[in-house]
Amino acid sequence: MKNLKIIIVLLVFTLLSVSCDKKFENQEKKSQLTPVEDQTTENLQKISLEIKGMTCEIGCARTIQSKLSKKEGVKSAKVSFEDKKGVVEFDANKITESQIVAVINKIAGGDVYKVVKTTKLE
Repeated sequence: MKNLKIIIVLLVFTLLSVSCDKKFENQEKKSQLTPVEDQTTENLQKISLEIKGMTCEIGCARTIQSKLSKKEGVKSAKVSFEDKKGVVEFDANKITESQIVAVINKIAGGDVYKVVKTTKLE
């Protein structure tokens, strides 16, 4: 019985030491990898959007602003209920003006908001 306990302890110790060595090797390999730099540069553009269908600040304007802000390539989005307009700054290498318009037009099933005019800024 005493020999069995010794064998089990040695087996557990061996397994732990082998797994720790592999984990350390993997971390070492990761640290030796050279990072690949992103070769694309940002192509920042800014547009103004005239949006129809908004009926309130919190439920409408904030919803549109939130949905736009979550899209990849959108750097900033500001929607004003009072002006019925939005201003979006985006990376044209990642998202297009027409895709931004499509995001707004599709909110709430596509039946509520409609971009009626876009204007490039700066």
